[in-house]
Amino acid sequence: MNKNACKFYLKKISFFIFFCLLSFLNANAQDTLQKVNLSKKNAISQQQKPYVILISIDGFRWDLADKYKAKNLIALRKAGVEAEYLKPSFPSLTFPNHYTIATGLYPVHHGIVDNNFYDKKREVIYRKSDKVMAVDSSWYAGKPIWVLAEEQQMLSAIYYWPGSEISMNGIRPTYFYNYNEIIPMGRRIETVKNWLQLPDHKRPHLIAFYFPQVDKAGHNYSVNSKATEAAVLEVDDAIGQLVQVAKATQLPINFMVVSDHGMTPIDQENTIPLPKAINLSQFVVPPGTALLHLYAKNEAYIQSTYQALKADTTNYIVYLAKDIPKAWHYNKQSDIYNRVGDIILVPKLPKVFSINGLKSDVGQHGFDPSISDMHAIFYAQGPQFKSGIKIKAFENVHIYPLIAQILGLKINDKIDGKLEVLAPILNSPRLK
Repeated sequence: MNKNACKFYLKKISFFIFFCLLSFLNANAQDTLQKVNLSKKNAISQQQKPYVILISIDGFRWDLADKYKAKNLIALRKAGVEAEYLKPSFPSLTFPNHYTIATGLYPVHHGIVDNNFYDKKREVIYRKSDKVMAVDSSWYAGKPIWVLAEEQQMLSAIYYWPGSEISMNGIRPTYFYNYNEIIPMGRRIETVKNWLQLPDHKRPHLIAFYFPQVDKAGHNYSVNSKATEAAVLEVDDAIGQLVQVAKATQLPINFMVVSDHGMTPIDQENTIPLPKAINLSQFVVPPGTALLHLYAKNEAYIQSTYQALKADTTNYIVYLAKDIPKAWHYNKQSDIYNRVGDIILVPKLPKVFSINGLKSDVGQHGFDPSISDMHAIFYAQGPQFKSGIKIKAFENVHIYPLIAQILGLKINDKIDGKLEVLAPILNSPRLK
């Protein structure tokens, strides 16, 4: 081999090593390692309890399984329980609703009232996109279902769930991952398989698993796109694999498949700018598309600004905090942490807000949970569930006490969810 050829191959090898190093650093930066607390184990009294695998498909509208013929999801619900739809909490956004499902509390009671909101005491805007803030437990109230389990010496495992990376009174899931999107689906499913093959004292009885694919496709391409169809079928295939993994163990595993909200097309071209009646020297206004919060720096500005906004409500509805519809469980009387705006603006679909001039995604959510396009799913199947039944729609706060009942966990804190709403779908309502 001549000298030039050697130099050429050395450059190739150097580039390959450099590329591998970058890939390693990128993976390391996203933290793909499983977090495990080796000191924990199931109490003997917990080891013979049933199992729950809670699956969330972000943005999976109530009609998508049938629309795109998701065979595994359809088979799962036919063999178990299907709700007409699952009603999100207001606002129908990702972080508020995932944390509502996890705690059994409405957003105004667990504190995550929006994906972005202002806290007057801290004088800080919470942003879900801020990776440090999103895992700061001081923003979160309530007791997530995995914390309830861990307190009672039952192990939990979380493969992504908004709010699962926080430490609640020093308690975390026994097994969990910090959120990233580079771990292949096959490896994620293999991890669940490994969890279920652990010995009795180390095997998690509560597993939560989160899929972001359908939400991303719905935002970027709309629910009526080929991209959304592909995302639905990708998730459906993965759930089919998870079901097979569970069956192979012969353990009493119960599946609950839910979504946090639906998705609807919006008018990208004619968005609503910041109304002229809002003076930014008088109000803090975090960015939002489906909901705009106005936090007054001085309460003297509230009434006059409200009246000015009321004078032009062609494209939106305006509410004082005390007058927000009671059905949303979001008004001032319920707002424990004072995180809902003094005034809120709700756009009239297909309009949305764009106060920073950025073009909105074609698909959006966050709107009134009574709108059918915001409706989510609830499917459940397993030994603790009745089979082949369809129930009326219900609010997502009621999932928490249902999981606690199946796992035989005692709820000592006040929650908004009621066991009696979903107890009739269980084969043995009195499991404790």
